[in-house]
Amino acid sequence: MALSFVTDPVTVRVPATSANLGPGFDALGLALALYDHVTGRVTDDGCTVTVTGQGAGELPDGAEHLVARSAYAAFDLLGARPPGLALACENRIPQARGLGSSSAAIVAGIEVARSLVAGGRELMDDAAALRLANELEGHPDNVAPCLLGGFTIAWTDGSGAHAVRLAPAADVHPTVFVPELRGLTAHARAALPAEVPHADAARNAGRSALLVHALTAAPELLLPATEDRLHQDYRAPGMPESAALVRRLRAAGVAAVISGAGPTVLALTQVPGDFEAGEGWSATPITVDSGGADLSSSTLGHAERYTIAAGRKS
Repeated sequence: MALSFVTDPVTVRVPATSANLGPGFDALGLALALYDHVTGRVTDDGCTVTVTGQGAGELPDGAEHLVARSAYAAFDLLGARPPGLALACENRIPQARGLGSSSAAIVAGIEVARSLVAGGRELMDDAAALRLANELEGHPDNVAPCLLGGFTIAWTDGSGAHAVRLAPAADVHPTVFVPELRGLTAHARAALPAEVPHADAARNAGRSALLVHALTAAPELLLPATEDRLHQDYRAPGMPESAALVRRLRAAGVAAVISGAGPTVLALTQVPGDFEAGEGWSATPITVDSGGADLSSSTLGHAERYTIAAGRKS
């Protein structure tokens, strides 16, 4: 059967995320109400990407851009590529700060592709989109909350990535401390040891279970629930300012963790935070995003299609 594409542009909104939450390394993630917007449309030839906001002038402007690569991976899985693709990215998520900018780009590309293909969201459901996003990203704890919203628990097995979405308690209030300096996930992962003490692994397992309860039902337990012995201390030498800020906040009774691979710090409080960021940092209270990747309703339901097999509009 010929694969058809809608000809009007589609716009998707994707949230920032904070993954590796405390003890929840590679498993727990939280969607945050800070968004990138990506508009995609089918063209007659080639691939162009324009970027405004974060990453403007730094990111690729063609098919090598991560949004484009992710879109093409989704098109390939769906069965065909459009003759051309134009993408416009309006980025607000800081790049390389541990707030899921790469995951947002991957999810945005997949969502654009699903939306430009006629019937694409039925051909590729959310479960399949998550599996593809995980294949492109390498671990599911950032892509799951970006796609689904809320607080997610993600895991992988022989069939790929899976996730469940939970609603955080109403009195969980995140604050992000974003530094001027950037970090790289690959460098942070390289700092992790191949083995950890059994006692530390067992302690983290208990704290991860407690964090699910704390985030969804008992925010008063967030401080003990965010204790970690699996990854943050090993990464601390590569981001000493972030590690020091986490220690200061936790000593003051604030549930603070490294966001993602850092260097951003995430604080979770029962009332909206009012923090002095200090030199080199910006402290921003933020809300939890509950919807995940969102397609503008105005881009749905277009009748005009471009049919690949016939090479014409129908």
